[in-house]
Amino acid sequence: MSALRTWPGLTVACLLAVVVAVVVTAILALILRGIGRRRRWPDLLIRRVRVPFRLFLLTIVLWIAVTISLPPEVTDGWRDGLRHGFLILTIATGTWFAAAFVVFFEDLGLARYRLDVPDNRYARRVRTQVLILRRLTVVAAVVIGLGAVLLTFPALQAAGASLLASAGVIGIIAGVAAQSSLANLFAGIQLAFSDAIRIDDVVVVEQQWGTIEEITLTYVVVHVWDDRRLVLPSTYFTTKPFENWTRQHSELLGSVEFDLDWRVSTGGMRAELNRILATTDLWDHRTGVLQVTDAIGGWVRVRVLVTAKDAPTLFDLRCLVRERLIDWMQRHSPASLPRQRVELAEAPEPRERPPRARSEDEGRLFSGSPENEQRAQQFTDAIPVIREVDGEPVAVRADDIPLKDTPNPAPAPAPAKEDR
Repeated sequence: MSALRTWPGLTVACLLAVVVAVVVTAILALILRGIGRRRRWPDLLIRRVRVPFRLFLLTIVLWIAVTISLPPEVTDGWRDGLRHGFLILTIATGTWFAAAFVVFFEDLGLARYRLDVPDNRYARRVRTQVLILRRLTVVAAVVIGLGAVLLTFPALQAAGASLLASAGVIGIIAGVAAQSSLANLFAGIQLAFSDAIRIDDVVVVEQQWGTIEEITLTYVVVHVWDDRRLVLPSTYFTTKPFENWTRQHSELLGSVEFDLDWRVSTGGMRAELNRILATTDLWDHRTGVLQVTDAIGGWVRVRVLVTAKDAPTLFDLRCLVRERLIDWMQRHSPASLPRQRVELAEAPEPRERPPRARSEDEGRLFSGSPENEQRAQQFTDAIPVIREVDGEPVAVRADDIPLKDTPNPAPAPAPAKEDR
């Protein structure tokens, strides 16, 4: 025993501990692989807990080897430090191993519920709840592990009473500071267990059509139809209205509308619709009708109602029906295509006037005929003419002015004064 308490003995003990950990891990792996030939759960267990289990086992065997073979000349301070370090490592790896083991059981439960079946509403509900529980489990394991690590320090153990006493005040302050985060946290838990949305649900949010891809404790990821991701806080789905197309079942009813001419043959269109639906696997044989829903103005509105097993299939079916019916109308019923009708009215031909003799005053603008004289009167009435009368400007009408300027008559001579 004393030979082990040397530095070479410590090295040998550590190497033996590593070898023991590797051998134990290999033996357990062989046993699980042998069971995995008949069952599926051993492969899942190996994939989930292989790394944390190896680290946890290696930490324990090394701790044992160091405790047994540590030389006596090592001071108590170093001994306590090594013991404390191995304790923290054991708590950390043990927490990781426990969380991985819980996740393995959750995956084992999820494997029983498949999403690639037609009626998977219950499976999607269970998957959503299990994923939320998984995140809560991981968070709880991390919190417990950190608490256990902190309690290994004597200073924190002595301050435990004061920490508990101030926990209420700190909780109030943290709650006010993180109000939005806590609201999202509780909203995420509410979404998981209220069955409002589930993984792979088809929803319409913010005028965007997509599927629920991920639900976390604080946000929801919506996979939009054009491969974009719309990330929304969890409170959005608890405070705002949204459309869930797969809340109860995935079957949907869709419509295809046409504005056609009044000469459309609805019987022919209905026969073509039945032929289209009979030759496609997109239709689920529940509803397939053609109706005239409106006939106002210049068009007749024809609506086709079809059903499919889910939203993507319904979209493809609507596109197929629209394309085939348009092709049928172009080939067999061109009179059904919409038209704009315009009525053209011909203007009456003007009556011929009897010829009249051309006078010499016909080319004049303001004289020669009564019409020209009236036109001259309209122009001259609107233009005032300024004349000087007795040295002062006076506005007079244009027609009061003589056509030709005449010399002003000479003023009469003043009478001669008589001499008295």
